[in-house]
Amino acid sequence: MSAKLLVVDDDMFLLDNLRKLLERSGYTVRTATSGEDALQRLFEDSFDLVILDVGLPGSDGITVCRRLREKYHLPVVMLTARTDAMDKIIGLEVGADDYLTKPFEPAELVARVRSQLRRVNEYQQPLDSDEPTTIGDLTIDYQNRDVLISGRAAGLTNREFQLMAYLGRNSDKAIARATIFEAVWGYDMDFSSNSLDVYMYRIRRRIEADPENPKYLLTMRGFGYKLVGGAPE
Repeated sequence: MSAKLLVVDDDMFLLDNLRKLLERSGYTVRTATSGEDALQRLFEDSFDLVILDVGLPGSDGITVCRRLREKYHLPVVMLTARTDAMDKIIGLEVGADDYLTKPFEPAELVARVRSQLRRVNEYQQPLDSDEPTTIGDLTIDYQNRDVLISGRAAGLTNREFQLMAYLGRNSDKAIARATIFEAVWGYDMDFSSNSLDVYMYRIRRRIEADPENPKYLLTMRGFGYKLVGGAPE
């Protein structure tokens, strides 16, 4: 059964072309031209991934992404005609999984969609040998896709869990930024690496008692990150 995608953009010409492109790539596609329309379609139907334009009339893409993240855990790829890096960071802060700046190559969008769907499918397959990783009060439960702090769910998004799962399987190892991008996103990211810092900041707010002085998720300056128990280095 093909994945079902929701594409949201107020540019009717682009929307029609994206629908045709993705249908030729084997996906089932539904469209919406406003944030309100998109949220209604999400309420009425189930989707595997959302492609969401930032510059929507009424409720913009940032607002829509924030609202859908309150209820849904499917991947979100955001599109924007803007080039300001801050727009990308804000999009990631509210839960976007990936970002493309217009204009983009059609093949690039299809590759991003495939990568997001593949990553979700891989992480949704439980492994019998995947015993939880426990570090102090923190537990990463791979089979139930949850991170617990003192037995309470941390409330991570899908992408945040994927990052924690990867770091948990490589705990006590310093992992380079490029390696994290390749392992979790499936390719090198094409925007500033401070986007990864945004994700790590969001995770720290959920798992650390003092996010400014992390106990578990440490920054290896000039290199990457490490998940470890004990005091920061």
